[in-house]
Amino acid sequence: MADKNRPDGTGETGRGKQHETEIRDDDLERRRRELEASLATRRPDRLEGKDDAKAGSVAGYGQALKLSSEFIAGVVVGAGIGWIIDRLAGTSPWGLIVFLLLGFGAGVLNVMRSAGVVAEFGQGDKSRRDQDDRK
Repeated sequence: MADKNRPDGTGETGRGKQHETEIRDDDLERRRRELEASLATRRPDRLEGKDDAKAGSVAGYGQALKLSSEFIAGVVVGAGIGWIIDRLAGTSPWGLIVFLLLGFGAGVLNVMRSAGVVAEFGQGDKSRRDQDDRK
């Protein structure tokens, strides 16, 4: 049968022959304080940045809501205009189809402008001239 004084003995885990009474509370407390001090000197910005991370996630949700609402608004307005044209001109369903596609394109363009991928109308020529002047 296994010897209980050895680490591989049944019922024994840990450091083998060392007993719990040898590890003192004041020693553990000292080591814990040293670890906290060491961690505080290595990562001071992370403890202060927790509020910034929460604010960033809220700003991300706001940006996502803004982009999705701009896309949906473009599609809905395009479909609405197409439906009205179909009712007035009797061209059902072609007005709805054409303006739904135009609304989709307008929604995508609005999202790209809001995200900063595409320049606002009239600003694209200025940036090209500035790049040409730099060459």
